[in-house]
Amino acid sequence: MPRPNTVVSVLGFDPCRIGAGEMFTRELSERLADRGWRSVLCFMKEPQGTVRSFLEAPNVTIEVIEDSWQSSWPATRRLFAVLKRHQPRIMHLYFTGFLSPYPWLAKLLSVERIYFTDQNSQPEGFVPARAPLLKRLAMRAINRPITGVISVSRYVYDSFTALDLIPKERFRIIYNAVDLERAQAGAVNAAAFRRKHGIPPDAIVITQVSWLIPEKGLEDLLEASCKVAAAEPRTHFVVAGDGAQRENLEKRARDLGISSRLTFTGSVSDPLNEGLYAASDVVCQLSRWEEAFGYTNIEAMACGKPVVGTRVGGIPEIIQDGITGFLVPRRDTAAIAARILELVRDHELRRRMGDAGRDICRDRFNLRENVEQLIRMYESEG
Repeated sequence: MPRPNTVVSVLGFDPCRIGAGEMFTRELSERLADRGWRSVLCFMKEPQGTVRSFLEAPNVTIEVIEDSWQSSWPATRRLFAVLKRHQPRIMHLYFTGFLSPYPWLAKLLSVERIYFTDQNSQPEGFVPARAPLLKRLAMRAINRPITGVISVSRYVYDSFTALDLIPKERFRIIYNAVDLERAQAGAVNAAAFRRKHGIPPDAIVITQVSWLIPEKGLEDLLEASCKVAAAEPRTHFVVAGDGAQRENLEKRARDLGISSRLTFTGSVSDPLNEGLYAASDVVCQLSRWEEAFGYTNIEAMACGKPVVGTRVGGIPEIIQDGITGFLVPRRDTAAIAARILELVRDHELRRRMGDAGRDICRDRFNLRENVEQLIRMYESEG
Protein backbone atom coordinates (compact mmCIF):
# COMPACT_ATOMS: atom_id res chain seq x y z
CA MET A 1 0.00 0.00 0.00
CA PRO A 2 1.53 3.39 -1.01
CA ARG A 3 2.30 5.86 1.73
CA PRO A 4 0.17 9.03 2.00
CA ASN A 5 1.55 12.25 0.55
CA THR A 6 2.62 13.69 3.88
CA VAL A 7 5.61 15.76 5.00
CA VAL A 8 6.60 15.69 8.67
CA SER A 9 8.60 18.82 9.54
CA VAL A 10 10.51 18.56 12.82
CA LEU A 11 10.94 22.16 13.97
CA GLY A 12 13.20 22.65 16.97
CA PHE A 13 11.69 25.90 18.17
CA ASP A 14 8.80 27.24 20.20
CA PRO A 15 6.17 28.94 17.97
CA CYS A 16 5.58 31.86 20.32
CA ARG A 17 5.19 34.67 17.76
CA ILE A 18 4.60 35.25 14.07
CA GLY A 19 8.23 35.37 13.08
CA ALA A 20 10.30 34.00 10.23
CA GLY A 21 9.97 30.33 11.26
CA GLU A 22 6.22 30.53 11.66
CA MET A 23 5.80 32.32 8.32
CA PHE A 24 7.92 29.69 6.60
CA THR A 25 5.91 26.78 8.03
CA ARG A 26 2.60 28.34 7.07
CA GLU A 27 3.81 28.97 3.52
CA LEU A 28 5.11 25.42 3.33
CA SER A 29 1.74 24.03 4.43
CA GLU A 30 -0.11 26.19 1.92
CA ARG A 31 2.08 25.13 -0.99
CA LEU A 32 1.75 21.47 0.03
CA ALA A 33 -2.03 21.91 0.17
CA ASP A 34 -1.97 23.15 -3.43
CA ARG A 35 -0.62 19.72 -4.38
CA GLY A 36 -2.99 17.74 -2.15
CA TRP A 37 -0.30 16.92 0.44
CA ARG A 38 -0.65 16.92 4.21
CA SER A 39 1.69 18.90 6.45
CA VAL A 40 2.59 17.69 9.96
CA LEU A 41 4.33 20.43 11.97
CA CYS A 42 6.24 19.22 15.03
CA PHE A 43 7.09 22.11 17.37
CA MET A 44 8.73 22.05 20.79
CA LYS A 45 5.62 23.60 22.35
CA GLU A 46 1.97 23.90 21.51
CA PRO A 47 1.26 27.17 19.63
CA GLN A 48 -1.29 29.37 21.33
CA GLY A 49 -3.86 32.01 20.37
CA THR A 50 -3.16 34.00 17.23
CA VAL A 51 -0.05 31.98 16.43
CA ARG A 52 -2.04 28.74 16.36
CA SER A 53 -4.72 30.37 14.20
CA PHE A 54 -1.97 31.60 11.87
CA LEU A 55 -0.58 28.06 11.43
CA GLU A 56 -3.78 26.04 11.27
CA ALA A 57 -5.23 24.84 7.95
CA PRO A 58 -7.31 21.88 6.76
CA ASN A 59 -4.22 19.94 5.65
CA VAL A 60 -2.19 20.73 8.82
CA THR A 61 -1.66 18.62 11.91
CA ILE A 62 0.30 20.15 14.80
CA GLU A 63 2.32 17.85 17.03
CA VAL A 64 4.59 18.58 20.01
CA ILE A 65 8.06 17.08 20.40
CA GLU A 66 9.66 18.76 23.39
CA ASP A 67 13.42 19.31 23.23
CA SER A 68 13.61 17.97 19.69
CA TRP A 69 16.75 20.03 19.10
CA GLN A 70 18.56 18.00 21.78
CA SER A 71 17.78 14.56 20.32
CA SER A 72 16.88 13.30 23.79
CA TRP A 73 15.38 9.87 24.41
CA PRO A 74 11.89 11.32 25.19
CA ALA A 75 12.05 13.38 21.98
CA THR A 76 13.14 10.34 19.96
CA ARG A 77 10.31 8.29 21.42
CA ARG A 78 7.80 11.02 20.63
CA LEU A 79 9.06 11.34 17.05
CA PHE A 80 8.72 7.58 16.67
CA ALA A 81 5.05 7.87 17.64
CA VAL A 82 4.49 10.76 15.20
CA LEU A 83 6.11 8.91 12.29
CA LYS A 84 4.23 5.73 13.12
CA ARG A 85 0.91 7.57 13.20
CA HIS A 86 1.30 9.68 10.05
CA GLN A 87 3.51 7.37 7.92
CA PRO A 88 4.96 10.26 5.90
CA ARG A 89 6.83 9.98 2.65
CA ILE A 90 9.18 12.79 3.71
CA MET A 91 10.69 13.92 7.01
CA HIS A 92 12.48 17.27 7.14
CA LEU A 93 14.57 18.36 10.14
CA TYR A 94 14.91 22.06 11.03
CA PHE A 95 16.76 23.54 14.01
CA THR A 96 17.80 20.11 15.23
CA GLY A 97 21.30 18.77 15.63
CA PHE A 98 22.97 17.17 12.62
CA LEU A 99 24.16 14.33 14.83
CA SER A 100 20.98 12.59 15.96
CA PRO A 101 19.15 9.25 15.82
CA TYR A 102 16.29 10.82 13.84
CA PRO A 103 17.44 9.86 10.30
CA TRP A 104 17.89 6.18 11.16
CA LEU A 105 14.62 6.19 13.08
CA ALA A 106 12.83 7.48 9.99
CA LYS A 107 14.65 4.98 7.80
CA LEU A 108 13.60 2.09 10.05
CA LEU A 109 9.99 3.26 9.73
CA SER A 110 10.30 3.28 5.92
CA VAL A 111 10.18 7.05 5.42
CA GLU A 112 11.20 7.44 1.78
CA ARG A 113 13.25 10.66 2.00
CA ILE A 114 14.91 12.55 4.85
CA TYR A 115 16.17 16.13 4.67
CA PHE A 116 18.09 18.37 7.03
CA THR A 117 18.22 22.17 6.82
CA ASP A 118 21.39 23.72 8.20
CA GLN A 119 20.83 27.09 9.89
CA ASN A 120 23.95 27.04 12.05
CA SER A 121 25.95 30.18 12.69
CA GLN A 122 29.61 29.63 13.55
CA PRO A 123 31.85 31.14 16.25
CA GLU A 124 33.62 34.40 15.52
CA GLY A 125 36.60 33.79 13.25
CA PHE A 126 35.57 30.24 12.37
CA VAL A 127 37.66 28.76 9.54
CA PRO A 128 36.13 25.65 7.92
CA ALA A 129 38.44 22.70 7.43
CA ARG A 130 38.11 19.03 6.57
CA ALA A 131 37.20 16.91 9.59
CA PRO A 132 39.52 14.13 10.82
CA LEU A 133 39.15 10.77 9.08
CA LEU A 134 37.48 8.92 11.97
CA LYS A 135 34.92 11.69 12.41
CA ARG A 136 34.18 11.70 8.70
CA LEU A 137 33.62 7.96 8.65
CA ALA A 138 31.42 8.06 11.75
CA MET A 139 29.30 10.94 10.49
CA ARG A 140 28.81 9.36 7.09
CA ALA A 141 27.58 6.18 8.76
CA ILE A 142 25.28 8.02 11.18
CA ASN A 143 23.81 10.23 8.45
CA ARG A 144 23.70 7.68 5.67
CA PRO A 145 19.86 7.79 5.50
CA ILE A 146 19.83 11.56 4.81
CA THR A 147 18.66 12.26 1.27
CA GLY A 148 19.78 15.88 1.20
CA VAL A 149 21.02 18.86 3.17
CA ILE A 150 19.60 22.32 2.54
CA SER A 151 22.00 25.20 3.19
CA VAL A 152 20.37 28.58 3.78
CA SER A 153 23.30 30.54 2.31
CA ARG A 154 26.44 30.02 0.26
CA TYR A 155 28.44 30.62 3.44
CA VAL A 156 26.64 27.74 5.20
CA TYR A 157 27.13 25.52 2.14
CA ASP A 158 30.86 26.25 1.95
CA SER A 159 31.35 25.77 5.69
CA PHE A 160 29.49 22.46 5.85
CA THR A 161 30.80 20.89 2.65
CA ALA A 162 34.39 21.77 3.71
CA LEU A 163 34.00 19.36 6.63
CA ASP A 164 33.41 16.50 4.17
CA LEU A 165 30.97 14.76 6.52
CA ILE A 166 28.57 13.57 3.83
CA PRO A 167 28.86 13.53 0.02
CA LYS A 168 28.83 17.00 -1.50
CA GLU A 169 26.25 16.09 -4.12
CA ARG A 170 23.60 15.80 -1.40
CA PHE A 171 23.77 19.55 -0.66
CA ARG A 172 21.58 22.29 -2.11
CA ILE A 173 21.31 26.01 -1.42
CA ILE A 174 17.84 27.44 -0.84
CA TYR A 175 17.93 30.85 0.76
CA ASN A 176 15.76 31.84 3.68
CA ALA A 177 13.07 34.24 2.55
CA VAL A 178 10.49 36.79 3.64
CA ASP A 179 6.74 37.20 3.20
CA LEU A 180 6.59 40.28 0.97
CA GLU A 181 2.84 40.73 1.35
CA ARG A 182 3.07 40.75 5.15
CA ALA A 183 5.93 43.25 4.98
CA GLN A 184 3.86 45.56 2.81
CA ALA A 185 0.80 45.23 5.05
CA GLY A 186 2.75 46.40 8.09
CA ALA A 187 3.59 49.78 6.53
CA VAL A 188 0.37 51.36 7.83
CA ASN A 189 1.28 50.54 11.44
CA ALA A 190 4.50 52.56 11.68
CA ALA A 191 3.02 55.47 13.66
CA ALA A 192 1.09 53.12 15.97
CA PHE A 193 4.26 51.18 16.73
CA ARG A 194 6.08 54.37 17.67
CA ARG A 195 3.25 55.48 19.91
CA LYS A 196 3.04 52.10 21.63
CA HIS A 197 6.71 52.17 22.59
CA GLY A 198 7.06 55.87 23.30
CA ILE A 199 9.32 56.53 20.32
CA PRO A 200 9.29 60.21 19.26
CA PRO A 201 7.20 60.62 16.10
CA ASP A 202 9.72 62.92 14.42
CA ALA A 203 12.86 60.95 15.33
CA ILE A 204 15.12 59.23 12.83
CA VAL A 205 15.01 55.68 14.17
CA ILE A 206 17.87 53.18 14.03
CA THR A 207 16.81 49.64 14.96
CA GLN A 208 18.37 46.29 15.66
CA VAL A 209 16.15 43.22 15.93
CA SER A 210 17.80 40.18 17.49
CA TRP A 211 18.31 37.96 20.49
CA LEU A 212 20.01 39.94 23.22
CA ILE A 213 23.17 37.83 23.32
CA PRO A 214 26.83 38.90 22.94
CA GLU A 215 27.16 37.27 19.51
CA LYS A 216 24.69 39.76 18.02
CA GLY A 217 26.98 42.76 18.62
CA LEU A 218 24.54 44.89 20.60
CA GLU A 219 27.34 46.31 22.74
CA ASP A 220 28.87 47.61 19.51
CA LEU A 221 25.54 49.22 18.62
CA LEU A 222 25.45 51.02 21.97
CA GLU A 223 29.01 52.28 21.57
CA ALA A 224 28.24 53.53 18.06
CA SER A 225 24.98 55.12 19.22
CA CYS A 226 26.94 57.48 21.50
CA LYS A 227 28.80 58.87 18.52
CA VAL A 228 25.67 59.10 16.41
CA ALA A 229 23.55 60.72 19.12
CA ALA A 230 26.24 63.32 19.81
CA ALA A 231 26.40 64.26 16.13
CA GLU A 232 22.67 64.06 15.31
CA PRO A 233 20.12 65.04 17.99
CA ARG A 234 17.23 63.77 15.81
CA THR A 235 18.26 60.12 16.19
CA HIS A 236 16.65 57.52 18.42
CA PHE A 237 17.73 53.89 18.81
CA VAL A 238 15.49 50.84 19.19
CA VAL A 239 16.54 47.38 20.34
CA ALA A 240 13.80 44.83 19.66
CA GLY A 241 14.11 41.37 21.17
CA ASP A 242 14.85 39.69 24.44
CA GLY A 243 17.53 37.51 25.94
CA ALA A 244 20.05 36.95 28.69
CA GLN A 245 21.98 40.14 27.98
CA ARG A 246 19.10 42.60 28.35
CA GLU A 247 19.82 43.72 31.92
CA ASN A 248 23.49 44.26 31.14
CA LEU A 249 22.67 46.22 27.99
CA GLU A 250 20.23 48.47 29.84
CA LYS A 251 22.88 49.17 32.48
CA ARG A 252 25.46 49.88 29.77
CA ALA A 253 23.08 52.34 28.13
CA ARG A 254 22.66 54.16 31.45
CA ASP A 255 26.43 54.25 31.97
CA LEU A 256 26.89 55.71 28.49
CA GLY A 257 24.21 58.34 29.14
CA ILE A 258 22.04 57.36 26.19
CA SER A 259 19.04 55.80 27.95
CA SER A 260 16.77 58.68 26.92
CA ARG A 261 17.66 58.06 23.27
CA LEU A 262 17.20 54.29 23.40
CA THR A 263 14.10 52.08 23.61
CA PHE A 264 14.11 48.39 24.50
CA THR A 265 10.83 47.00 23.17
CA GLY A 266 11.26 43.42 24.34
CA SER A 267 10.11 40.62 22.06
CA VAL A 268 7.72 41.77 19.32
CA SER A 269 5.10 39.13 18.54
CA ASP A 270 4.57 40.01 14.86
CA PRO A 271 7.43 42.32 13.74
CA LEU A 272 6.43 42.73 10.10
CA ASN A 273 2.72 43.24 10.61
CA GLU A 274 3.03 45.37 13.75
CA GLY A 275 5.11 47.94 11.89
CA LEU A 276 8.46 47.47 13.66
CA TYR A 277 10.45 47.85 10.46
CA ALA A 278 8.08 50.42 9.00
CA ALA A 279 8.68 52.57 12.09
CA SER A 280 12.44 52.45 11.48
CA ASP A 281 14.60 54.52 9.15
CA VAL A 282 17.77 52.41 9.34
CA VAL A 283 18.11 48.78 10.46
CA CYS A 284 21.33 47.22 11.79
CA GLN A 285 22.60 43.70 12.17
CA LEU A 286 26.01 43.98 13.81
CA SER A 287 26.72 40.31 14.47
CA ARG A 288 30.12 39.30 15.79
CA TRP A 289 29.82 35.58 15.06
CA GLU A 290 29.67 34.09 11.57
CA GLU A 291 25.97 34.59 10.92
CA ALA A 292 24.44 31.75 8.92
CA PHE A 293 22.02 34.09 7.17
CA GLY A 294 20.37 36.91 9.11
CA TYR A 295 16.59 37.16 8.72
CA THR A 296 16.59 40.74 10.01
CA ASN A 297 18.35 41.90 6.87
CA ILE A 298 15.75 40.61 4.44
CA GLU A 299 12.83 41.64 6.66
CA ALA A 300 14.18 45.19 6.73
CA MET A 301 14.87 45.18 2.99
CA ALA A 302 11.38 43.85 2.23
CA CYS A 303 10.05 46.87 4.16
CA GLY A 304 12.17 49.25 2.08
CA LYS A 305 14.79 50.02 4.75
CA PRO A 306 18.57 50.29 4.28
CA VAL A 307 20.67 47.94 6.41
CA VAL A 308 24.03 48.37 8.13
CA GLY A 309 25.49 44.92 8.69
CA THR A 310 28.79 43.37 9.57
CA ARG A 311 30.88 41.59 6.97
CA VAL A 312 30.53 38.14 8.58
CA GLY A 313 29.13 34.76 7.59
CA GLY A 314 26.27 34.94 5.12
CA ILE A 315 25.41 38.63 5.63
CA PRO A 316 27.43 39.81 2.57
CA GLU A 317 25.24 37.57 0.40
CA ILE A 318 22.23 39.64 1.45
CA ILE A 319 23.42 43.23 1.82
CA GLN A 320 24.93 44.66 -1.35
CA ASP A 321 27.44 47.18 -0.04
CA GLY A 322 26.60 50.68 -1.24
CA ILE A 323 23.41 49.49 -2.96
CA THR A 324 21.01 48.13 -0.31
CA GLY A 325 23.01 49.30 2.70
CA PHE A 326 26.54 49.17 4.05
CA LEU A 327 28.86 46.41 5.22
CA VAL A 328 31.23 47.19 8.08
CA PRO A 329 33.92 45.23 9.94
CA ARG A 330 32.71 43.50 13.09
CA ARG A 331 33.33 45.40 16.35
CA ASP A 332 34.36 48.54 14.42
CA THR A 333 32.16 51.06 16.22
CA ALA A 334 33.68 54.03 14.39
CA ALA A 335 32.79 52.55 11.00
CA ILE A 336 29.33 51.58 12.26
CA ALA A 337 28.66 55.12 13.49
CA ALA A 338 29.98 56.67 10.28
CA ARG A 339 27.71 54.59 8.06
CA ILE A 340 24.67 55.18 10.25
CA LEU A 341 25.32 58.93 10.17
CA GLU A 342 25.68 58.83 6.39
CA LEU A 343 22.21 57.33 6.14
CA VAL A 344 20.70 59.56 8.83
CA ARG A 345 21.83 62.68 6.98
CA ASP A 346 20.68 61.64 3.52
CA HIS A 347 16.99 60.91 3.11
CA GLU A 348 17.36 60.28 -0.62
CA LEU A 349 20.10 57.71 -0.01
CA ARG A 350 17.84 55.89 2.47
CA ARG A 351 15.01 55.86 -0.05
CA ARG A 352 17.21 54.66 -2.90
CA MET A 353 18.78 51.86 -0.88
CA GLY A 354 15.39 50.86 0.53
CA ASP A 355 13.92 50.56 -2.97
CA ALA A 356 16.89 48.48 -4.13
CA GLY A 357 16.55 46.17 -1.13
CA ARG A 358 12.87 45.63 -1.80
CA ASP A 359 13.64 44.70 -5.42
CA ILE A 360 16.33 42.21 -4.37
CA CYS A 361 13.96 40.56 -1.89
CA ARG A 362 11.40 40.19 -4.64
CA ASP A 363 13.99 38.51 -6.89
CA ARG A 364 16.03 36.38 -4.44
CA PHE A 365 14.34 36.19 -1.03
CA ASN A 366 10.67 35.82 -1.92
CA LEU A 367 9.09 33.36 0.52
CA ARG A 368 6.57 31.92 -1.91
CA GLU A 369 9.15 31.29 -4.62
CA ASN A 370 11.80 29.87 -2.30
CA VAL A 371 9.33 27.46 -0.69
CA GLU A 372 8.35 26.43 -4.21
CA GLN A 373 12.02 25.55 -4.82
CA LEU A 374 11.89 23.27 -1.79
CA ILE A 375 8.70 21.51 -2.87
CA ARG A 376 9.95 21.09 -6.44
CA MET A 377 12.96 19.35 -4.90
CA TYR A 378 10.61 17.05 -2.98
CA GLU A 379 8.79 16.22 -6.21
CA SER A 380 11.84 15.81 -8.44
CA GLU A 381 13.53 13.34 -6.08
CA GLY A 382 10.41 11.29 -5.50
